[in-house]
Amino acid sequence: MKTPGLRVRLAEAEEALRAIRMGEVDTVVVAGKDGSKVFTLEGEGHAYRMLIESMNEGALTLTANKTILYANECFARMVKDPLEQVTGGPFHRFLSVEDRAVLGSLLKRPRRAGFKMQAKLRVGGGSEIPVNISIRPIANHDSRTGSGDATLSMVVTDMTGAHKSEERLRALTHRVLQVQEEERVRLSHELHDTITQMLCGILIYSKVLAKGLTARDVKSKAAALKLSAMIGATVDEVESISRNLRPSVLDTLGLAAGLQDISAEFCKRTGIPVKEAFVKLAARLSADTELALYRILQETLRNVEKHAKARHVSIRLSTHVDGVRLVIHDDGKGFDSDSGSLPKGKRRAGLGLLGMRERAASVNGRFKIKSTDRGTETEVRVPRLPL
Repeated sequence: MKTPGLRVRLAEAEEALRAIRMGEVDTVVVAGKDGSKVFTLEGEGHAYRMLIESMNEGALTLTANKTILYANECFARMVKDPLEQVTGGPFHRFLSVEDRAVLGSLLKRPRRAGFKMQAKLRVGGGSEIPVNISIRPIANHDSRTGSGDATLSMVVTDMTGAHKSEERLRALTHRVLQVQEEERVRLSHELHDTITQMLCGILIYSKVLAKGLTARDVKSKAAALKLSAMIGATVDEVESISRNLRPSVLDTLGLAAGLQDISAEFCKRTGIPVKEAFVKLAARLSADTELALYRILQETLRNVEKHAKARHVSIRLSTHVDGVRLVIHDDGKGFDSDSGSLPKGKRRAGLGLLGMRERAASVNGRFKIKSTDRGTETEVRVPRLPL
């Protein structure tokens, strides 16, 4: 007579054999004297399973309600949980409330080709790691029942290394910008204290020379006066270059005055009218923040002059809840703002889009640019950092 325990074990063995014959099991764990051994049953998906397990990225299969049907070892290591505790559990337990909402919103959209999102993955010990999640809906068709249920395949990439590299690159870029500003200050002083003084001396001597010529030396007197005018124009140009290298107006009069100075110089140089709307700030921003906004406006107007062929430009400085907002709009021909590319044969000089983004990021600001064939709008938001 069979004992109840024996009958249970026999029933379990028979069910396991049935599942193997029906193709419902692809791996068998057998306990032995030397410990458990895992045997993978060869089948049409064997090569694919081996590939998934050898990936350096997390791979999962989820039900429509985001329950984990399958996860590879890499994902288990990523979240620092045993694989048996990962499989069968809800995926949302690894996401923050905000990321759950983003994922839910994305899943509601009809996307046959799949989509990607960035998130913070919660791992063992309460820490988080930045990840990139690629999601693709798949339809499982059961040949025995003829029914199909939508599931999700997911690849999770640990971006910790990439983020560290990005932070190091950002720190390096910030340092380069600092060194650049220091060099500009040095050159500005050299131009103002040395070159400008020398040119002023030459200008004085040329005027003395012109004054000493008699009325009979008509041609020589005219040439001397023309030379004096050219030297005077050169002095003005050197002074302008010196001011652009180090905008002392920022230090003395503040951000709005500095932005107006750039706007006036642009309008005078190009003839393009500029509409200004600058709110009066209750308090000064930090020197770095003011300089960042000044340089971004300077570079934006330089690009408008070289590439946009605009007829009008507007500049608006306003406040918002978290800080200050600068918006520059032109009605010229736009460009691909996603890639930052300009029309063929054109090159973005100076800081470029990357430099302007880094300028904003260096003061914890946000940089956004939107461009169409009807114009380009550049927006910078910076926090109210202390002076």
